[in-house]
Amino acid sequence: MKHRLIGFIRSDVKAKCQWLYGEITWKNLIKTLFTDGTFAMIVYRFMQASNRAKLAPFAMLFNKINVIFGRCIIGRKADFGHAFVLIHSYGVVINTQVRGGNNIFLEHDVTIGAEKGKAPVLGNNIFIGAGARVIGGIQIGDNVKIGANAVVLEDVPSGATVAGVPARIVKMETADSVSDNANN
Repeated sequence: MKHRLIGFIRSDVKAKCQWLYGEITWKNLIKTLFTDGTFAMIVYRFMQASNRAKLAPFAMLFNKINVIFGRCIIGRKADFGHAFVLIHSYGVVINTQVRGGNNIFLEHDVTIGAEKGKAPVLGNNIFIGAGARVIGGIQIGDNVKIGANAVVLEDVPSGATVAGVPARIVKMETADSVSDNANN
């Protein structure tokens, strides 16, 4: 468990460092550790590890620490893969049933919530802009960008950029451009 926890934290912090500073250096990693949202990311990983180890009281404690000091609410059973990045944690609310892949980047005041007992499932390589809402039992594909203040109530296909209220596709990446971006 310890090795897995450290691996998740390392991938999260490195991804945030790359996002913020463009390159991963010791100096940039140290700066990243003291930026808004990093504390909440690390506490989330401890909460997630506690859940996996069936240590519910510790998961509850880490959840409350995040609410008070991280200024966000992430459900105790919310599950994200490697490189989960809270660019800014203030106001982020994530339902406990939410599932997400790798490389998920969230700005401040994002809500990923359930409706009628069903929560979103996010693919890999997702960016969600400030103030966006992703609600209900919907699927968000890979390589998706969700614009600031968008309200996403329907499935979003891979490679799409969505914006607006309700969110609509404003741009579609082709398979070639997605693979080109992944290689850069």
